[in-house]
Amino acid sequence: MMKHIFREYDIRGIFGTEISPSFTKALGFVIGKIMLSKNAKSVSVGYDARLSNKVLNNALIYGLNRAGIKVYSLGLVPTPLGYFSNYAYEIDANIMITASHNPKEYNGFKITINKESFFAKELSDIYTEVANHIKDFDDKIENAEYEELDIKTKYIEFLQKEFAHLKNANINLAIDTASGAACEVVANILDILNIKYAHYFSEFDGEFKSHEPDPTEEENLFAIKNELNFSNFSHHCPTPLYKNNYVKNTATLGFGFDGDADRIVCVLKDKIIKGDELCYLFANNIKNPKILCEVKCSKVIFDKINELGTCSMCKTGHSNIKKAIKELNVDLAAELSGHVFFNDKYYGYDDAIYSMLRIIELYLKNPNFIDILNNLPKAYSSNEIKIKVNESNKFNIINTYKEKIKSLNLNAKLIEIDGVRLEFENGFSLLRASNTSPYLVARFESISEDKLKEINDFTFKLLDEIIKN
Repeated sequence: MMKHIFREYDIRGIFGTEISPSFTKALGFVIGKIMLSKNAKSVSVGYDARLSNKVLNNALIYGLNRAGIKVYSLGLVPTPLGYFSNYAYEIDANIMITASHNPKEYNGFKITINKESFFAKELSDIYTEVANHIKDFDDKIENAEYEELDIKTKYIEFLQKEFAHLKNANINLAIDTASGAACEVVANILDILNIKYAHYFSEFDGEFKSHEPDPTEEENLFAIKNELNFSNFSHHCPTPLYKNNYVKNTATLGFGFDGDADRIVCVLKDKIIKGDELCYLFANNIKNPKILCEVKCSKVIFDKINELGTCSMCKTGHSNIKKAIKELNVDLAAELSGHVFFNDKYYGYDDAIYSMLRIIELYLKNPNFIDILNNLPKAYSSNEIKIKVNESNKFNIINTYKEKIKSLNLNAKLIEIDGVRLEFENGFSLLRASNTSPYLVARFESISEDKLKEINDFTFKLLDEIIKN
């Protein structure tokens, strides 16, 4: 068993070699015992559309049975519905079997106990115990005991009530659910609200043959861009489902979902809106907003939200952010990558389906909301740059880079919340290790293209020296 699959905020690895049914049974047993020690006596279990999930669902529930905890089976549902089950019913914990936006060969587990994410040191500390218990289990399908729970109906009823004012809204949408867990629920709520939309990749497909379930990679947004006539974009696409009298190519707003529907990307005819920009749009509609953004977010966004209210910085990752939301009692939080967390009128976790409806609400209030972003101070920024490295030494590279930066005595503010963020007078650079994949992640921003290139070149020159050595 490989320790690196126990990541900062969830467990994630390749099915078959790193995550097996015997491992999953052992995990269920160990986590079940921990839940009971925290006085959590019941757990809901759900999974996304990956092909390995029914086997792992059986194994996980069997392990939880062995620990003596009551299990409610949610079936194939988006991750936010797993979280929702802990608020809608008196269920103490939740485990979602998902690898989120990762390719099809991956799988993993997101764990919540007593409405708190189970992550970081708590998660890494169970590695040895899980490893010790694997010998007690095999890979066979078991007679697992559980009670089925229809969380989808309860969740859709909640959304229908909260967003009743959107019924028959005069808006045309392009939706890409990436053949992932969002497929049915997104269609259900839009149909109930009678909103017109074109639905791409609307059926579950654990092979993700259409494209990888990661909307932050622009190449995966080709269907939405095509439907929106995005900057004269033209790409061959399959015919989507046209729903509720939608007319082809009339969409003005598009939404891309990741594999388990906790991450959303919003697309307009000539712009892809990043998570921090969404945060700024919503901050403009909250009186004296208290906002939380993670380290990859724009310095311009931090500065401008601080003019409206307060904007704090935190580590990347849904578990880190959910913890910080509770500690700081903020209204809203966001990751650049499209995790949006509403603590204003909602429960403070990342839910792409709920976020979609809040964005629609915002758009209907002001269809020209893009002007708010266009009026921000001009800044040039890179997208997230992923640098492939060895899983086992990615954190060592970051530590070496940090020490080198400190030795240079640069005229910049060093922020060590998560990796190395350097804030210059005219921009910032960030280099951090991904907690979910074998990558380093870099991002740069500056007030001019020349300065942006300067920051970029400086960072990569230093990084190349470290990797060579």
